[in-house]
Amino acid sequence: MITEGHGTVMMGDFIGGYKSGDIYFMAGNLPHWFKKQQHKMTGAAVVVHFKPTVFGEDFLQLPELKNINHLLKRNDGIQLQNKLKKELAGLITEIDNLTGYQRIIHLLLCLQKMSCSASFNILTQNFTASNNNVNPSIEKIIEFSFKRYLTSITLQQVADVAAMSIPTFCRFFKKNIKKTYFDFIQDLRISHACKLLSSTNKPVLEICYESGYNSWAHFSKQFKHIKEMTPTHYRRMMLEIG
Repeated sequence: MITEGHGTVMMGDFIGGYKSGDIYFMAGNLPHWFKKQQHKMTGAAVVVHFKPTVFGEDFLQLPELKNINHLLKRNDGIQLQNKLKKELAGLITEIDNLTGYQRIIHLLLCLQKMSCSASFNILTQNFTASNNNVNPSIEKIIEFSFKRYLTSITLQQVADVAAMSIPTFCRFFKKNIKKTYFDFIQDLRISHACKLLSSTNKPVLEICYESGYNSWAHFSKQFKHIKEMTPTHYRRMMLEIG
């Protein structure tokens, strides 16, 4: 649960924006990164970790826990919405302040509410990492990319960061992130544009250039491909929601 700050979230093969109040539920071993919009910006979150064996095998086989058992078997990353988000915000805050068995009870309540609700967006589904541990080279690549994605980046530059040849890097990145490197950079730039469209009154053309694009036509085409609407339509929709 994000309690302060905003920025970009990368979860499996999903890239999008996050803000204060957002709540995410992630399967175990699902690669994820939360990067603040600005390096000096304050950020805070309440994170609830638990092991798959926390309840034991037999406990989750009880008929009353069928929905929770199904939820924990999903290999997804989801973002909570509407009433469900409000309900879990209170429970997660209480978990942070509780001790002993009451923490487990509140954890079960959170899982039960999620497992019986459809009030969430699936961000990434059935994402299978190449292994259970994030490769240190991927960490370096992600860190470099988040710092540079609004500028011009060549494959040679990022391959050098990974200490690989360009062909080896391209295969390595696609295997781990499930998309090409330039598709990844495109997602970061469009996510940045979405944040500017929804949180500022800047002209759309100015946002195009501030999001790392040198061509309006190219920006408009990629935005429509990813969001299935024009930048202007997206801004109008976000104003109506907000």
